[in-house]
Amino acid sequence: MNLQRPNANGAAGTYNRSKNVVPCSGICSSCVDGCRGNCEVFKASFRGREVIYPGPFGEITAGGDKEYPIDYSHLNILGYAMGAKGLPRGVKGDPDTAIFPAVDTETEYGWDKKVKMRAPVFTGALGSTEIARKNWEHFAIGAAISGVTLVCGENVCGIDPELELDSYGKIKKAPDIDRRIETYRKFHEGYGEILVQMNVEDTRLGVAEYVRKKHNLETIELKWGQGAKCIGGEIKVMTIDRALDLKKRGYIVTPDPALKAVQLAYKAGAIREFERHSRLGFVTEEAFFAEIKRLRDLGFKRITLKTGAYPMRELAMAILYSSKAKIDLLTIDGAPGGTGMSPWRMMEEWGIPTFYLQSMTYDICEKLKKKGMRVPDIAIAGGFSTEDHIFKALAMGSPYVKAVCMGRAFMIPGMVGKNIGYWIEGKDLPKTVSQFGGKPEEIFVCYKELEEKYGDKMKEIPLGAIGIYSFSQKLKVGLQQLMAGTRNFNLQSISRKDVTALTFDAAKVSGIPYIMDAYREEAEAVLEGKGVTVGA
Repeated sequence: MNLQRPNANGAAGTYNRSKNVVPCSGICSSCVDGCRGNCEVFKASFRGREVIYPGPFGEITAGGDKEYPIDYSHLNILGYAMGAKGLPRGVKGDPDTAIFPAVDTETEYGWDKKVKMRAPVFTGALGSTEIARKNWEHFAIGAAISGVTLVCGENVCGIDPELELDSYGKIKKAPDIDRRIETYRKFHEGYGEILVQMNVEDTRLGVAEYVRKKHNLETIELKWGQGAKCIGGEIKVMTIDRALDLKKRGYIVTPDPALKAVQLAYKAGAIREFERHSRLGFVTEEAFFAEIKRLRDLGFKRITLKTGAYPMRELAMAILYSSKAKIDLLTIDGAPGGTGMSPWRMMEEWGIPTFYLQSMTYDICEKLKKKGMRVPDIAIAGGFSTEDHIFKALAMGSPYVKAVCMGRAFMIPGMVGKNIGYWIEGKDLPKTVSQFGGKPEEIFVCYKELEEKYGDKMKEIPLGAIGIYSFSQKLKVGLQQLMAGTRNFNLQSISRKDVTALTFDAAKVSGIPYIMDAYREEAEAVLEGKGVTVGA
């Protein structure tokens, strides 16, 4: 494992003065009286609670960088010299038909009323964070033109400065959620959908009732947790008036802006920011089913569930309850997650890592299947960014995993595309970009493709959205190539036999055959003259 330094990380803006660091504490082995900083202990000595979070808060994406004993790099993808599974009915596999552009990457999820996506990937929850708000047009339109689902995260209504509540404390007007839904729908083409998440505060405010009545939204997502943290969602606000307003709306705000000492500290300039926290949820089977019924009675056609990096007990609850309640998609988010708004040490040290969590998920799904129960469609999240990640997650979770949820990896192209626009305008393109040209149509490889498709509407597509589309095309083509090499020409034909474990530990945890055992029986059959078996 790589050396971990608990008191120094670029995400937190901290570092050690000395090259010699005590491994367990992360403190310099020689801590000098008079040191000018800047380890975490040093910075926390005068900024206290602020140092818990990565920064600059709201301007970065940050994910835990702890190296776990086992991850997806401990699996390798297998390739074959014969066969072709998943080709259209009536098409015989041969060198002219079994070509990688013929691979079908479409997937679908849902209990009865299915949602199709052009690729088995969708966005992480983009909720009340500042980085989601200010980049929403890029993220939403990018997801829509890519044909994938967009998840609008928790607390969007609750923090809207223009939110209006009725006399019962329920949402009367919420312009920001209106903007978010309408932006995605403007370019939605029948693939993917927009999901709105709900936590405790969202439920109390009547988010489900509002988006169903005003926007006729067909799907709503309940949230138990996420891979980044084991507490509710949070943001930071920079003024005491805003902090007091959010407290009045029912949020937990720290430090308490109503306290006189806090108000004096803010006036003096010592306190410069406040945290808005969501409440912890408390899951029971009875309450879960009651909420599902309530939401279906409101008219929602699909209900999805997002759960976090909890231990196997909560994982079993999520899968079992989702099966009984006919949940349309269960997203299971492993550690280390995060988009930069979670406590840094929590992102580093909390939760079940994704590889282990997916292994547990498969075991539980198999148990339910043996009992004759239908397993809900599942998506896996937690640190994925490339096409090989997608393939490994689908193969390892076959036949239950239908897609991969990507958080930071889908946000980055949106920000890159947006910034390319700023750089072009300011005549300040970095060499990494200017080597391809100085205009959008020269820089973005997919620009002309989109221009031909959308015509005059192209001017309404921001460059960040083109960035996301370009990234999604890279994922799709890369996945097609991997699938063709494994002789899988649709997603349904991918199986656990298409990956192998490189270490005994990875094999033990996942149940995937160790590399020296994979296809050994088939090899022995060949050597004994019993013929060759094609297919998984």
